[in-house]
Amino acid sequence: MEIRFELIMVVKLLVAFALGAFIGYDREKQGKDAGIRTYAAICFGATLFTAIADEFKDVAAASRIISNIVIGIGFLGAGIISNSNTSNNTHGLTTAATVWCTAAVGVAVGMDNFIIATVASLMLYFLLTLDRQRWYIRWKNKIKREKEKEDKSI
Repeated sequence: MEIRFELIMVVKLLVAFALGAFIGYDREKQGKDAGIRTYAAICFGATLFTAIADEFKDVAAASRIISNIVIGIGFLGAGIISNSNTSNNTHGLTTAATVWCTAAVGVAVGMDNFIIATVASLMLYFLLTLDRQRWYIRWKNKIKREKEKEDKSI
């Protein structure tokens, strides 16, 4: 491989690391098992696989590698959900979903879609912080009260 490719790869890995760490920051702050290290590793791992696949200049090979990233992260997410399910309540769905989306961010970086990756990261962070937004809490409580009222009337 030539030095130009390697330097571009370093930049992609640094961007993916930063975006993954940004997404993982909220999870870490909330005391979740998967935090900055996990999300950064997922994001730059997906970037590394994707960028190397993209370098093959074989669309079929690249699409197979990307599809296997999706499948592999899906298995990882399933493990997160099942390992967290110690009661009748399902736990880990948000973590599994954000792990999956973080891999997609890494794929986007690997395919040179930096703006898409950045916007997706911002959107993920926003979703992760929703349950601490006042307007969202009020809206969620309103829906809960309406459902309770409806259940009582039945």
